[in-house]
Amino acid sequence: MKKWIAILTLALAGFLMAFAPTEGTLKIGAEMPASEVEMVGVDGNSYSLEKLMGEKGLLVIFSCNTCPFVLGWQDQYPKLADKAREMNMGMVLVNSNEAKRDNEDSMEAMKEHAAEHGYNMPYVIDQNHRVADAFGARTTPHVFLFNADGVLVFEGSINDKYENREEVATQQYLHKAMNELNEGLEISQPQSQAIGCSIKRVKL
Repeated sequence: MKKWIAILTLALAGFLMAFAPTEGTLKIGAEMPASEVEMVGVDGNSYSLEKLMGEKGLLVIFSCNTCPFVLGWQDQYPKLADKAREMNMGMVLVNSNEAKRDNEDSMEAMKEHAAEHGYNMPYVIDQNHRVADAFGARTTPHVFLFNADGVLVFEGSINDKYENREEVATQQYLHKAMNELNEGLEISQPQSQAIGCSIKRVKL
């Protein structure tokens, strides 16, 4: 019974929030915005995107603690961090859910979540969703991959897991893009559909 409740909850979340509009989202070929904005991580350190940039580029994923889509994909995060590290790319998880900062997406909740799921990359708070707004990020998760020059080469989702009824990934969009970037090749599929929960912004 619990399994079916979880499936129905995920399906409802998908119906209400999954296919986010891409209008206003950073375009392929654009330069990284808000790269100098300092964000505090769960480890107590302060990070900016320009500081996190690796020799080959930077992987930015907007994420959170509770979205069913994040929970379904986050087992990939440590593997992606390992892959990025091997390729001399940086990686960061950015939590922009300002409207939930006093509860599910508080710093303390983020610390607990990162420890529980073995996060091995910076997990930072995007205060007042400044970076998310600059990117036009819509969902959790929402993936942005930049090359060594800070130019966007891939945007969208990690794979096609939630495009399939069986929820089994058959196309690894992000892994392929990272491999091509590492090899100095043109990204063959620079975009995929960003699927997830809406980023919980507040009116400023």
